[in-house]
Amino acid sequence: MIPRTLFSSEHELFRESVRTFLEKHAAPFHGQWEKQGYIDRSLWSKAGEAGMLCSHLPEEYGGLGADFLYSAVVIEEISRLGLTGIGFSLHSDIVAPYILHYGSEALKHKYLPKLISGEMVTAIAMTEPGAGSDLQGVKTTAVLDGDEYVINGSKTFITNGYLADLVVVVAKTDPKAGAKGTSLFLVDAGTPGFDKGKRLEKVGMKAQDTSELFFQDVRVPKENLLGQAGMGFAYLMQELPQERLTVAIGALSSAEAALQWTLDYTRERKAFGKAIADFQNTRFKLAEMATEIQIGRVFVDKCMALHLEGKLDVPTAAMAKYWATDLQCKVLDECVQLHGGYGFMWEYPIARAWADARVQRIYAGTNEIMKEIIARAL
Repeated sequence: MIPRTLFSSEHELFRESVRTFLEKHAAPFHGQWEKQGYIDRSLWSKAGEAGMLCSHLPEEYGGLGADFLYSAVVIEEISRLGLTGIGFSLHSDIVAPYILHYGSEALKHKYLPKLISGEMVTAIAMTEPGAGSDLQGVKTTAVLDGDEYVINGSKTFITNGYLADLVVVVAKTDPKAGAKGTSLFLVDAGTPGFDKGKRLEKVGMKAQDTSELFFQDVRVPKENLLGQAGMGFAYLMQELPQERLTVAIGALSSAEAALQWTLDYTRERKAFGKAIADFQNTRFKLAEMATEIQIGRVFVDKCMALHLEGKLDVPTAAMAKYWATDLQCKVLDECVQLHGGYGFMWEYPIARAWADARVQRIYAGTNEIMKEIIARAL
């Protein structure tokens, strides 16, 4: 196997602390969280104390000023343990950068320390009942009225939506201007007219709170506009490569974990007087998966290296997201097959990982949209 050279000894020390934290505070309770449909709110505060949230944020806001690899470690360890209910990456690596890059200093000082500590949980409200990967089709509006914007519309499939204290809302400030009429706003939970709908019951990722959000004449101060009005679509396009990279990182780590579970199972499980792993078909399937995972790992690690240098472009991030999630679903399906009937039992981690993986080819932009992005760049 090709050794990984991306992470320093400091990153690996952090990995040990993250793994210990998750094994103590999350893994034993994840089954219960799957039944209740969301993780315990207290986990966010504990993670904040452990330095696992928004570690990349500058020290002036209470962060560690760490590089992106610290975020990658958290994503990998959560995925390795199959703890898909934990929405830390969306909070740290997707929402926080919008505030950091486009928020005023007043907004940064008001909110970022609370994101780092876990006092506030965040979400981003892009998807609507009639607009998914096509963000230009957003119907939610934000109309300037004096010193406030008035927001009306609805969102769906919002990760962290049920627990969210703060939401980045994608809305049209000029509905006739298409993409150029899109803007981003910070909306606090509890603002009059902002209501959370039901938690959505999903095929997988059952511990991840995914909700509908409704905005009826929600008034926010114009200072809550992120960046400039009409620039929201450009901001989204600028930040999406990191979001898609985080999905690819998690997908590869999940596939690696699934392969290890399957290696362990097939070596122990007997059929016709010998271990499942001793059959040629099993050996060949394991060899194929190990090879494809290794290829994916080298590519995704290279994407991380490019991202550290600020050189990860939109088409390459799309390649990583599409390839890694397709590979993850393929590997998990093969691993379920090699587990036989037990692979379909919820008590086995492979079954839960298989159900959890399928959505990754859909969210953060469908893989069909990823191919369209790649094709346009050819």
